[in-house]
Amino acid sequence: MFNVRQISDDFYYVGGNDRRLELFENVYPVPDGVSYNSYLLVDDKTVLLDTADAAIAHQFLENLEHVLDGRTLDYVVVNHMEPDHCATLCDIVVRYPDVKIVGNTMTFRMMKQFFNFDVDQHAIVVKDGDTLETGHHVLSFVTTPMVHWPEVMMTYDSTTGILFSADAFGTFGALHGNLFTSEMDLDESFWDEARRYYTNIVGKYGVQVTNALKKASTLDISMLCPLHGPIWDEDISLMVEHTASWAAYKPEVKGVMIAYGSIYGGTANAAEILASKLSEKGIHNIKVYDISKTDLSYILSESFKYSHLVFASASYNAGLFTPMQNLLIEIKEHLLQNRTCVLIENGTWAPSAKKTMKAILEPLSWNYIGEELTIKSRMKNADFEKIEALADVIVEDMNKEHQVKEEAPVRKWRCKICGYEYSGEELPENFICPLCKHPASDFEEITE
Repeated sequence: MFNVRQISDDFYYVGGNDRRLELFENVYPVPDGVSYNSYLLVDDKTVLLDTADAAIAHQFLENLEHVLDGRTLDYVVVNHMEPDHCATLCDIVVRYPDVKIVGNTMTFRMMKQFFNFDVDQHAIVVKDGDTLETGHHVLSFVTTPMVHWPEVMMTYDSTTGILFSADAFGTFGALHGNLFTSEMDLDESFWDEARRYYTNIVGKYGVQVTNALKKASTLDISMLCPLHGPIWDEDISLMVEHTASWAAYKPEVKGVMIAYGSIYGGTANAAEILASKLSEKGIHNIKVYDISKTDLSYILSESFKYSHLVFASASYNAGLFTPMQNLLIEIKEHLLQNRTCVLIENGTWAPSAKKTMKAILEPLSWNYIGEELTIKSRMKNADFEKIEALADVIVEDMNKEHQVKEEAPVRKWRCKICGYEYSGEELPENFICPLCKHPASDFEEITE
C-alpha cells in the first residue's frame, strides 16, 4: 500500500525508510536505519526528483504510481548518481519508456557506467543556471561538485522556493512518521546524528560545501528537501549555520575529547586519570572513548565537535596500535582543520606510538601542546605528575582567546574536475588534487 505525503502545492514525497540496514555504504553503523527521499512534481508536466535505493524499490514504485494516478512520467531529475538514489532508475525507464532524464555531463558519464539502457536516447543535458519549465513551476539547476560526488547538483523551484539539495543538509536515521522538522524535536541526539552524517559523508569537502552554501545564499529558500532525513520547513537557518560551521572546521564546543587505544589497560588508565584531572580543574565538556569499542564514525564526528583532542595509544609492532592508526587515517582523510592536540604514547620495550601518530596527522598542521608523555607499560608516581601538568596545559590553552591571524592575500586555483581549491603563492607543477587525484594541469587560477 502506498505511503506518500504532500509537501507543498504540486509536490509530493514518494520516498521511504530502510530500518533493516545496519551499515550505510557498508561502512557506517545506522542503528536507527536511514531514509531514502524522492520527490514528485505534478504539474502540466510530471517530474521525479531522484529515485531510491533498491532496498525500498517496491514501496517507492508503488508510491510513485499512486501519485501519478494514471499519468505518465515526463522527466526524472538526477541530482546525485550514487546508487542509494539511482538504483531504481532503470525500473523507471522500463515503466515509462518515453521519460526524459535531466542531468549534467558528468551525470550521464556515470550513468553509462551503472546501466545498460540507451542513456543518450533519454538524456537532457543541463549546466549551472539552466531551467526547466513544467507549467506553473520553473526548475533551475545549481551545480555543486564534490558535495560529495563530482556530478552533484541541486534543483531549485522558484515558484515555491523549495531547494532539492541532494546529499547536503541530510542526516542518518529513518523517519518516524514526522517528515518535517516542524513536527520534530531537534534535540542533542538529532544533531549528533546530523553531524555524524555530515562529517563522515561530506566532511572531507569543506571548501566545496562552502562554495555550495554561497550559491544557496542567493536563493529565496522556503524549504530544504534533502535525500536523507527530514524536510526542513523550519529551522532552516539553524541547519545552514551548523553546516557552514562544520564546513569551516570550527569546533562546536570548547571541550576535550580523549580517544584511547589500550591493550592491557595501562593506556586506558592514563586517559581516565587525565579526564578526572581536567574535570577537577573545571572543564565540563569532556568525552572519553575506547577506540576498540566505539565505531570510528562516531569518534570522527566528535573530533569535529570538540576544540581539543587527546589521542593516547599503545605502541604495536614497533608502530601504532591498529585501531588508533585507522582512526587517525580517517581523520586525516577527512581533512579536519583547526584543532589543538595532545598525544600520549605507551610502550613496554620500544615506545613508537607518538612518532607514528604525528606522522599520520602531519598534513593537517594542528597545534600540539604539552610536553611529550611516554608511559612505560603502567602509570607510575612520576607519570601522575606529568598527567597533572598536562591537564594544566590543556586548561590554560582552553582559557586563551585564540585569535585568527590576518594573512596576506594569496592566489587560488580550482580543480576543473572536482572543484577543489588550492591556496598559495604558486601552484606546484607536481601538485596532485587530494580529492580526485588529477594533476596541476587540470587546475585553473581563480581571478574573481
